[in-house]
Amino acid sequence: MRNSRANTAAPVPPSPGQYAEGPGHPSTEQAQRPSRIRADAGNRGQQRSETAAGHKPVGTRVYPVQVTDQRPHLQGTLDDLGTPLSHCTFVIVDLETTGARPGEARITEIGAVKVRGGDVLGEYSTLVDPQTSIPPFITLLTGITQAMVATAPPIEAVLPSFLEFAALDRGTVLVAHNAPFDVGFLKAACAEHGYEWPAPPVVDTVVLARRLVTRDEVANHKLGTLAGFFGVPDQPTHRALDDARATVGILHGLFERLGSFGVDTLEELRRLRSAPTAVQRRKRHLADDVPESPGVYVFTDAKGDALYVGKSSNMRKRVRSYFTAAETRGRIREMIPLVEGVTPIPCTIGLEADVRELRLIAERKPPYNRRSRNPERSVWLKLTREIYPRLSIVRAVHGDGAPVVGPFRSSREAELAREALHHALPLRQCTHRFSPGKPVSACLLAEIGKCGAPCEGRESPGEYAEHAGAAREAMTGDAGRVVGALTDRISVLSAELRFEEAALYRDRLAAFLKAAARAQRLSALAEIPHLVAARPEGPDWEMCVVRHGRLAGAGVLRQGTDPSAYLRALAAAAETVFPGPGPAPRAGAEEMECVLRWLESPGVRLVELDRPWTCPINGAERYRGLTDWDRAPSSTRR
Repeated sequence: MRNSRANTAAPVPPSPGQYAEGPGHPSTEQAQRPSRIRADAGNRGQQRSETAAGHKPVGTRVYPVQVTDQRPHLQGTLDDLGTPLSHCTFVIVDLETTGARPGEARITEIGAVKVRGGDVLGEYSTLVDPQTSIPPFITLLTGITQAMVATAPPIEAVLPSFLEFAALDRGTVLVAHNAPFDVGFLKAACAEHGYEWPAPPVVDTVVLARRLVTRDEVANHKLGTLAGFFGVPDQPTHRALDDARATVGILHGLFERLGSFGVDTLEELRRLRSAPTAVQRRKRHLADDVPESPGVYVFTDAKGDALYVGKSSNMRKRVRSYFTAAETRGRIREMIPLVEGVTPIPCTIGLEADVRELRLIAERKPPYNRRSRNPERSVWLKLTREIYPRLSIVRAVHGDGAPVVGPFRSSREAELAREALHHALPLRQCTHRFSPGKPVSACLLAEIGKCGAPCEGRESPGEYAEHAGAAREAMTGDAGRVVGALTDRISVLSAELRFEEAALYRDRLAAFLKAAARAQRLSALAEIPHLVAARPEGPDWEMCVVRHGRLAGAGVLRQGTDPSAYLRALAAAAETVFPGPGPAPRAGAEEMECVLRWLESPGVRLVELDRPWTCPINGAERYRGLTDWDRAPSSTRR
């Protein structure tokens, strides 16, 4: 009996009030997780502009403004295209400096305005001592003299109060006119004085204006030109706070133009490249009847054929995004004129949506999906069932009991894995048909010691069976022999400075270990006739039934429902699945890996299990660290 580790079932806590209503189809609205509410006090900049000693830095001016909008800051997701612009907090920043290059020039003034929903939440302004001379042309441009900054705090004293006011590490969006300039100086200052740059989302009003305001309307997209075009009351003066205020007016003017582009969320804004096409605008109505629930959506043409299949936690928002300027993928814009309908398929949990998407793509092969269209083209590496077994690359796994590893992404990957096994074990590599009574001539491999020449009878079936048994063990159990042989060879080649050859053996080892680990994980799940697992989702529990690796049923156990009755009903309604051959007998490998990721996610509990769930202790997963090496360029491979 091979060494194994077992995952045993653990019951879901049966405390009353933790479960929801019974086995019927759950509501399409998922429980919303409470988002953090961050109160952006208008005078935060004033409070935090004081130094650690309790003294206000010289030259710092803070303008507290009453907060009129106390709505919570909503944490969006990429899947449902995130936060509405009206719920985003923006901090508009402008800097004055002694020159144009961060690291060489220094900051002389910082101005910032924080806004949300059209309301000003606070302003921040301070002069900064650059601790270097200010060039005369900078003084002429900005009006900032050496005397003005002589008593100002240095940048290391200003940074803490500015970063606290801006809250760039707490979801605030940084806005600037020619953002790379301002962001570059702020990043350089943070790096110089030991502050980690929070890497906030950035909106550049220059780039945005070039997309929304044509040259027929303005001569250029300079700050002063745009301020005049939008009628901004705060005109730029080359002083930081004045320019930041002007940028606020420009930003609001640009936002008013986003409606015709179908952009109303931060993610859509950051992806904006050009105006939506006329076809996109004309077909927006196709999203109107799609529910705001998790599930799978199918774009269809006039004949009802599938063009594209996707999934989302909010199908309406996701489908709607295809008809906005945020959709810039060439193949999708090519598809939109062909779309005549959208078919939504609501799902109870995210795992069900993942699996349904994969099954629909494999079944209907929509032309505008790139991935997962042809799972039948996957390749496997098989140890054949013959008197003298050999390693063969095959397209299908049959029920002959032969060990296999994979599936591989390509035949090239399978060939690398086969070469790894051939290096470690003297298996025959020829395709001749022979037997002890009908020998054939040996090839060159026998002469150089890479094969025991069973074809000529030099090895008996019993002797050769030892090699075949070692290969079977490496593929399905302990991979140590292959790992040892190849790592030894890599060490020798590296010591001889033959790095290109060492990289080839590295790639062979990685290909074998990845495929073996994948097959062992899939096989372990496929051997379980019936498994029920649960994962908490707010006050409810997501439930799934897995049989021989296939998702057979899913549901949401809502608060207040008897868990025993719900589990019985869920199991009774689940699909009947029979065992089959190979690591992925009744579901595609991608589907099984989706199920495994869900089962391995935090908080999951095994509720019912027909048999122990085991994997080899010394299996290929033990050597996962050896599969993460950077791959060599293809030109170095042979």
